[in-house]
Amino acid sequence: MKFSNLKALALVAITGLLITACGGLGKMAKYAETVEYNLDPNPLIVRGDSVAVNINGKFPGKYFSKKAMVEITPTLTYSGGSTPYEMVSFQGEDAAGNATVIPFENGKSFTYSDKVAYQPSMKNSELMLNILGKQGNKEKAFEPYKLADGVITTPFMLMSDDKPIIAKDQFQRVTSHDAYAVINYLVNRSNVRSSELRDDDIKAIDSFLKEYGTHEDYDFKGAEIVAYASPEGELSLNEDLAKDRAESASKAVSSLMKKHKMEFDADAFFNLMPKGEDWEGFKEKMQASDIDDKELILRILEMYSDNSKREEEIRNLAATYTELKEKILPELRRSQITVNYDIVGRSDEEIISIARSANADTLSLEEMLYAATLTEDMNEQNAIYEKASQVYPDDYRAFNNMGVISLQKNNLSAAQEMFEKANEMNENPISTNNLAIIERLNGNRAEAMSMLNDAAGAGDEVNYNMGIIDIQNGDYDSAIQNMKGYNTFNKALAQVLNGSNEAALSTLDSAPEKDTAEGNYLKAIIGARMNDSGMVENSIKAAISMDASLKEKAMDDLEFRNFKDAVN
Repeated sequence: MKFSNLKALALVAITGLLITACGGLGKMAKYAETVEYNLDPNPLIVRGDSVAVNINGKFPGKYFSKKAMVEITPTLTYSGGSTPYEMVSFQGEDAAGNATVIPFENGKSFTYSDKVAYQPSMKNSELMLNILGKQGNKEKAFEPYKLADGVITTPFMLMSDDKPIIAKDQFQRVTSHDAYAVINYLVNRSNVRSSELRDDDIKAIDSFLKEYGTHEDYDFKGAEIVAYASPEGELSLNEDLAKDRAESASKAVSSLMKKHKMEFDADAFFNLMPKGEDWEGFKEKMQASDIDDKELILRILEMYSDNSKREEEIRNLAATYTELKEKILPELRRSQITVNYDIVGRSDEEIISIARSANADTLSLEEMLYAATLTEDMNEQNAIYEKASQVYPDDYRAFNNMGVISLQKNNLSAAQEMFEKANEMNENPISTNNLAIIERLNGNRAEAMSMLNDAAGAGDEVNYNMGIIDIQNGDYDSAIQNMKGYNTFNKALAQVLNGSNEAALSTLDSAPEKDTAEGNYLKAIIGARMNDSGMVENSIKAAISMDASLKEKAMDDLEFRNFKDAVN
């Protein structure tokens, strides 16, 4: 989008004859239109909180009087006032001063950039060049020169769709558990002694199966039985012995299950895993023991990989071997029993029903937080979170989530109070993200961005919220990157402002706001920037059908300056 006041070559040729080295301010003012000004962008556009102007210009040859000076002040003029940009000065070859020198014979190109803070009255404005010529004691104001009309304010279409984060529950309807016991055996025996069945661990499994074996919320998945023999005697005998011990242990557990009326298929329920001689267990117990020849035995285990040779060398330590038979080997003759089961929690219907009742406090914290996800009524959600905060006052999540509901209701003060309370209890990135939203909505963008940096890792929502601030700051590249993974109106807006019209159209077509008045209006802007009058006309028509006030806005919007008929 560029504007140039280049005149026909014939005019330049004529003026070249008319203007002489001795020409003064009068002739410079008369032929001021021969100076070239290219404005980018044209029209001007808000970026961040300011309106930048960039001018590439050129003074033609034989124009600039050698002893003259001009001061050029780009100025936005509007109803009720004006806002000047920084003044820039140029001077002829023989003029006194420190301004940029413009050679008389060949002229010279120049560039100019500046920005001013935006104010709403600038939308309907004109960018004028106010030029003051000086030579000696004389001053002459040139006729003000208009470079552009108005300021585009498309960035202000930004939606406040900041993304708060709900602190999630850790509810699991089905949780996996196990019950564990060990049966020990006499040397070279595989039968389960009655004394073993009276041990505390077996009695605990018996009591557990009695209470929960047929409970509807308990789902018994199976049992693993890992059986071992102590590393003494023949290898083949010990392998058979481990297998027999696994079978005897499974029969002992089966007997308990049958006693408590449990239904199961023994072949499918039990997974027998005989391991033979337990040299690893032997090594672990030796390392933990205080036997005199402990280090020597450990060296034997390292030196020999053949199990028969190991046993022979250890037996040669007669006194020590006797001690091993008493302290170490008996604990290796065993079957390890692991009964696996799932506990199935309350159904959704049960949880929400209890949450709505006077017995809500009987729910666990995770069930309460989960219950709030089972309703779409924000008031009911808030009531559940409030109850959770009373029953479980040391957990920050209920407070955070009440803050999110207040934010969704646009009650910023109540939301801030809850988020701050949550962070006081347990400083966390989720509540920090949510507090950053409050800061941005209150106009504190720098503080909000700082808080979002502190909230890194809380979720993609944090990056999206950064993207909103990036758009406000005019950093469209960063906004698009931070909004990666989202297809929203705001992301499409950032792409439009960054000049990526095709990408913006694709994003908008997948956005939830696609068929809203605002979405259609933005699509019309994309059409204008792509020079597609059909898209402009159809999209504006759809937007106005949803919001009649947009017709006046569109007629006044410089985005559609070349599409007045389509807008009409």
